[in-house]
Amino acid sequence: MTIQTTRTGTRGALATLYAGAALTVLATLFVFVDRAGLADHIRAGYPAYQPAEIDGAVMAYTLILAVIGALGLLGWLGSAWLVRLGKGSARWVASGLLLIAACVALTGLTVQDTSGDVGLAPLLGWLQVLPCLAGLAAVVLLWRRRG
Repeated sequence: MTIQTTRTGTRGALATLYAGAALTVLATLFVFVDRAGLADHIRAGYPAYQPAEIDGAVMAYTLILAVIGALGLLGWLGSAWLVRLGKGSARWVASGLLLIAACVALTGLTVQDTSGDVGLAPLLGWLQVLPCLAGLAAVVLLWRRRG
C-alpha cells in the first residue's frame, strides 16, 4: 500500500520530517553548548554537591540527551526514507515515533529529581519539545488523504 497523499503533501511531509531532524540536531547540540547552564541547574538543586559530582551529573545528562538525539535523528531519517519509498507504514512509524518522543519530552519537562526540582534544566526540556511540534505536523500531513 502506498501513501495516498498528494504529491505536494508528500513533499510537505518530507520537508517537515527534515525540519524535525534539523531541530533534533540543534536541540542535541545545544546540550553541549549550554553545559554551564545545566551545571548551574544541578548546582542550584544540590548546593552540597562538589564540583566533581556536578561534572558527573552534567556528563550523565549530556550522554543521555545525546543518545536520545541520535535515536531521534534515526527516527526522522527512517520515517523520511519510508515516505520517499511511498510506504503506507510511514504513517504508523511516524505516529509511533511521535508518541515516544512526546513521552520523552514530557518526562524531561516534568520529572522531579530528589531535590524537588525538575531534573532537566527547563530550557533543555523545552528544546526537546520543538522537534515534537514538527513531528505532529509531519504526522498530520502523512495522514491527510487525497480528497
